[in-house]
Amino acid sequence: MRKPPIIWTNVLIFSITFAIAFIFVPWRAIIHGFDGMEWLAFIVLAFFSGLSITAGYHRLWSHKTYKVHPVIRVIYALGGALALQNSALHWCSDHRIHHKHVDNNDRDPYSAKMGFWYSHIGWMLREYQHQRYHDYSNVKDLQNDAIVMWQHKHYVSLLLVMNLGLPLFLGWLNGDMLSMLLMAGFLRLVVVHHCTFFINSLAHIWGKQPYTDKNTARDNGLIALLTYGEGYHNFHHIFEYDYRNGIHWWQYDPTKWLIKLFSYCGLAKDLRQVPQERIETAKLEMQLKQAQTQLAKLPNGEVWMSKLDNEYEDIKQALIAYYQAKKALLDAKRQTLSYCDLKQEVAELRINLTHKFKHWQRVTRELPF
Repeated sequence: MRKPPIIWTNVLIFSITFAIAFIFVPWRAIIHGFDGMEWLAFIVLAFFSGLSITAGYHRLWSHKTYKVHPVIRVIYALGGALALQNSALHWCSDHRIHHKHVDNNDRDPYSAKMGFWYSHIGWMLREYQHQRYHDYSNVKDLQNDAIVMWQHKHYVSLLLVMNLGLPLFLGWLNGDMLSMLLMAGFLRLVVVHHCTFFINSLAHIWGKQPYTDKNTARDNGLIALLTYGEGYHNFHHIFEYDYRNGIHWWQYDPTKWLIKLFSYCGLAKDLRQVPQERIETAKLEMQLKQAQTQLAKLPNGEVWMSKLDNEYEDIKQALIAYYQAKKALLDAKRQTLSYCDLKQEVAELRINLTHKFKHWQRVTRELPF
């Protein structure tokens, strides 16, 4: 089968920036060195461009997980140009197709089932799906967004200003334009590129699947460190309309923290969150499924499977009872009714559910595999 034509613009961009970052940056470090301001600019611009992709392109425009002030949207548009990952309109179109057809080699733009290289960068080097390259029918809502369309129309000018003009200006202020361009321009760009690309590649290959196994997406805390919180990818692929990826307070998700900070400042609103009941139910179902798969391999697995099924039904009923009572309590509170009895019931059901979860964990740990 003949391979699609090479996209030479992309090949040259990736090759030249990579060569400069890994040849000229070390050369400059050896003969001249980099000062603290250049390192600071590297870090600040890396987070600016990376978070513009994760909080802007991804969670705002692709999935509509929250609403934000127009000023922040303009900042996201500029940061997206700094990240050099195409316009928001094009990026979001690709991403929505990815979610709709995840792991479908013919339709997913960066299907992980095509291998690490393909999903990481290879899909951008050849015209694999040229027939839909300018088909933006799945982002009609974004075509009504003046800021998205302004960035799309002026994307080339913006990327030149942000990736060359901004580092050179900062270098002029700091007294060393070349060093700043190398550090805050080229090295920052390459690092952000490949960290972001890890979401399409490593986050579909390496990690755990605590919520669903219907696709290749994985949760991986290390990848989250490299991708501004996007490494909790298994959660994201089952609950894509949640503004969070890391749902626990201790999970590293600076994108979530940024969105929450904006909401505290009155700059963001309507932050969408999946009900906790759905999250806990999905996790329980996966734990049951994974245990059943292991037990099916054992000669006496049916005995253990029967016990596990009973335990699952027990904790599931406790889960349903708790969240039904919690909903009734919230309804009573909204209607300014007396809800002391309901409050006590919810507290008792929460304690009972906690005990059930601990018992469930103990049972699954004791399974013979």
